[in-house]
Amino acid sequence: MRSIWRTLRRTVATLPGNPFGMIKLKSRREIDLMRESAELVSRALAEVGSRVEPGVTPTELDAVAETFIRDHGAEPAFKGHRAGGGGDAFPATLCTSVNDAVVHGIPDEEPLREGDLLSVDCGVLLNKYIGDSAYTFAVGEISEETRRLCRVTYEAMHEGIEQAVGGQTTGDVGAAVERHCAGYGIVEALCGHGVGRELWEEPQVPNRGTPGDGAPLRGGLVICIEPMINRGGADVTTDDDGWTVRTADGSTSAHYEHMVAVRSEASSDEGGKPEILSTFEPIEQALSAPPPYRVAGEPAAA
Repeated sequence: MRSIWRTLRRTVATLPGNPFGMIKLKSRREIDLMRESAELVSRALAEVGSRVEPGVTPTELDAVAETFIRDHGAEPAFKGHRAGGGGDAFPATLCTSVNDAVVHGIPDEEPLREGDLLSVDCGVLLNKYIGDSAYTFAVGEISEETRRLCRVTYEAMHEGIEQAVGGQTTGDVGAAVERHCAGYGIVEALCGHGVGRELWEEPQVPNRGTPGDGAPLRGGLVICIEPMINRGGADVTTDDDGWTVRTADGSTSAHYEHMVAVRSEASSDEGGKPEILSTFEPIEQALSAPPPYRVAGEPAAA
């Protein structure tokens, strides 16, 4: 009886006729715990971001993140993770993806250089719930073209987030991202995802889509919305390490990710608007320069 009650409290729902697998809806208490996890990720990314500069190595940044996470009573969620339950375990706390690396880069000893673009993805396990977020950092001064790539990616994430309400679908999220990224390569081989007690849960949240298609969004669903946008084409390859994903044409890529709780259409609080659980505020307070998506002479991004 106790196990049945716990299942009901977690509201693990398989939607009728749902071809997208088991979609796990979260209680208010669970969402509050996930916010704590997400906020810890944001603070860990701020610690990392304050140290991003030419000459520092990704392995040094990884050590900073792991120490910070463990000192705050959590565990790195990525370290030891096996994609799909198989293959080699991911060996680090952070995914550090430089320039043409899109995501899942393994931290190495290659010093960062002036003008590099560094995507950092971080996950924690705190109070049995995952926090997961990503931010793309400028290493020193970057070109205006690269800033525009960051801006489009950042804004596309927020366009997708606006669609994350009850009654919409994952196709609505993907379509919103796609509309904002004309002229750029939208990575289709990778996507966002549900999140909770597990790092990757259903549903998949693509960055391209058709309005009304895909998995239905319901209040209590928590998803990660994370556009991965390339300056060149959309095709990608995977390195021999089995993890690092790169643009096939060598073009630069940007990546931003927020954890978002879906509210039902009828929700009275905030009018059913999406609830963003992660935050970039501590990250950007830690930066010594404007955010990389800020383009000179153009209005600030939303």
